[in-house]
Amino acid sequence: MNELIYSWEKILNDMAIDAIHRSKSETYSIKANQKKIELAYNRCTEITKEHSKTFFMASSLLPKQKREAARALYAFCRVTDDLVDCGNHDLMSALELWRNQNHNSHEEQKDELTLAWVDTRKRFNIPKHYGEQLIQGASQDLTKTRYENFDELAQYCYGVASTVGLMAMFIIGFKDENAFPYAIRLGVALQLTNILRDVGEDWQRGRLYLPKNEMERFNITEKDIQSGIVTDKWRAFMRFQIERNRRLYAESLPGIELLNKEGRFAIGAAGELYQAILGEIEANDYDVFNKRAFVKNSMKLIKVPSIWLRSTFNLYPKPNYFVSKITT
Repeated sequence: MNELIYSWEKILNDMAIDAIHRSKSETYSIKANQKKIELAYNRCTEITKEHSKTFFMASSLLPKQKREAARALYAFCRVTDDLVDCGNHDLMSALELWRNQNHNSHEEQKDELTLAWVDTRKRFNIPKHYGEQLIQGASQDLTKTRYENFDELAQYCYGVASTVGLMAMFIIGFKDENAFPYAIRLGVALQLTNILRDVGEDWQRGRLYLPKNEMERFNITEKDIQSGIVTDKWRAFMRFQIERNRRLYAESLPGIELLNKEGRFAIGAAGELYQAILGEIEANDYDVFNKRAFVKNSMKLIKVPSIWLRSTFNLYPKPNYFVSKITT
């Protein structure tokens, strides 16, 4: 395998491969009739439409069965995230209960979201351990609120985002394991966009994901974050972050050619439309404290035709270096 670029990718790629090996012995016995399963998938569609217009639009580009599965995946991830951010009880216990509920494939599933997700895993042979890694990554928010460097942050991004991309890859279908580094890298890119957009909101929750050593390089302190004032040094810091974020998108989107053709457009749309949030951050003069950057639906529709061309005909330019070179 020669698709690794960064030093932090090797451990993440090993985790992705290990999850497959650890999940090989899983078997399923779902006790539910077809009508109940259909209602469960309908509920997942409602949740996706309510909470993520971008993901809802992107998943609409998939065939029916894969579209339903993608939205079941979104609902599973959404509940996991909400348990961490919105819970008002013993969060660790709630996460553990959610984990057990979703990963027991031999009991009658009474919860609609659980039923849809277990059925999706069965249909598409999604390794169970990816879901375990996602829940473990989300639980990190309950105990860790600062990150020393980007390597630490990348491992967090793998847990909460790259695992989602890997599970989606099983739904879409892919050529071989060479697709894994691209999915991992895209997950890191997507989560980094979230982090840059939500600096102000995360600070209010007591979390700061920005790498400490990079803040120090630009002379940014936590008092600067608390003040929420956009200064020249903050602009310089954010330009650095956005440049890396865009580079990660550019280095991950060429991997779309390793996916089944019917899913390339959906992943291209998800990646490019989310990347467009970075332009909105710039348009807001890097004010991520008082303004939430988002892409208007009209702009998304304008972008769709060109995304279709790039994703359908593999027009994403590959980086102009040997991808086997691992750098920091």
